[in-house]
Amino acid sequence: MWRDTGAPADSFYAARPECGDLPKTKFKIKAGKTLSARRWQAAFSPEGYLDIGSVLSRIQRGGVHPSIRGEVWEFLLGCFDPKSTFDEREQLRQRRRLQYAILKEECKEKDSHVGSGRIITAPIITEDGEPIQDPLVILEANENQENSHNSLSSSTGTRENGETSGEHIKFDKQVIEWKLTLHQIGLDVLRTDRTLVFYEKKENLSKLWDILAVYAWIDKDVGYCQGMSDLCSPMIVLLEDEADAFWCFERLMRRLRGNFRCTERSVGVENQLQSLASITQLLEPKLHEHLETLGGGDYLFAFRMFMVLFRRELSFGDSLFLWEMMWALEYDPDIFSMYEEPGVATDKNEGSKGKAKSIRQFGKYERENLKNGSKSSDAPLPISVFLVASVLKDKSSKLLQEARGLDDVIKILNDMTGNLDAKKACSGAMKLHKKYLKKAKKT
Repeated sequence: MWRDTGAPADSFYAARPECGDLPKTKFKIKAGKTLSARRWQAAFSPEGYLDIGSVLSRIQRGGVHPSIRGEVWEFLLGCFDPKSTFDEREQLRQRRRLQYAILKEECKEKDSHVGSGRIITAPIITEDGEPIQDPLVILEANENQENSHNSLSSSTGTRENGETSGEHIKFDKQVIEWKLTLHQIGLDVLRTDRTLVFYEKKENLSKLWDILAVYAWIDKDVGYCQGMSDLCSPMIVLLEDEADAFWCFERLMRRLRGNFRCTERSVGVENQLQSLASITQLLEPKLHEHLETLGGGDYLFAFRMFMVLFRRELSFGDSLFLWEMMWALEYDPDIFSMYEEPGVATDKNEGSKGKAKSIRQFGKYERENLKNGSKSSDAPLPISVFLVASVLKDKSSKLLQEARGLDDVIKILNDMTGNLDAKKACSGAMKLHKKYLKKAKKT
């Protein structure tokens, strides 16, 4: 078991030696504040029921110890119900692993790269559904394989999509659309968190590619979009089993998929950008007016922060700290039942039936929403909107004094890369949220 020390969390997510200029994490493991392995284990009853309230308050104060992060995230994201037993969760986990294996096999039948350890980096099909021969692929790392040092290889004799050169298979529209995304997933996977020693192993890269390929198939409305690899990567790092990492990512996407939905009329993240504009206009009118004057009234400069949840602004370790703080603050005890699927639900025992939800089972952010009645109307704004608003507030004097155009706005915001304090940003977001609810009520 890891010792609970005051050390930074960077040591748990080792960077490659040649990447010395990376931002250092500000997150420190603090005894008495950070949720430790000992505290986490003590939060379970002998049957396995989790006292989620005590866990939330500890995470809100000091995050999660890296040694238990994966299993804690499964609860924060709604993979498991705190009111379930150890046995119920194990049965559910096994069912989900089987379900993922079936989905992956279904994808493998459509394209043999899935589950092969290879990553496609060039198109394998035309928009008309015509297979492209000899696409470039990344081969699985295999020390016994000849020329294994050469990561790029082209296939010969047999096409990489499982078709022999004499065959011609007609694909339906959905399969074509899915196959067209596979090489883009590959290109993004090769760019994702490559500073981490973890991704020097090709099997970890192919695991990331497989999960994104399977997700793109099951979520046909969204498919795959750039940015998803940044959201999925931590799940691969934290959860050893590929199926467990997939379901954690799938639960995260249920929260964020609206950001990636694009139509001819609107971009998915537009709603959050509009909310950000409204909040800034109400709480920081001078700043909003200045940004409008510069042509930034649409707040598109904040697009990236919403899409990948500050992954570019923070070190790897700090971005994980920020995410778990957000999820703990936003936690709603109904999250599991909202995400339950037919045939996958666990049986609640008699002791947990009919219990009224205590206010301490909600995250601090959700408590404010409940107190102000905003839960009963439209869906409340996600905390990410207030996080971005708090960053703008923090930079407001600099933006007002130095920004003479949109390029200056982007430069000022980019300058905070590696300097953003995740805990301070969450604290600022909570203050703004409280202030906004009061003002919005009056108006």
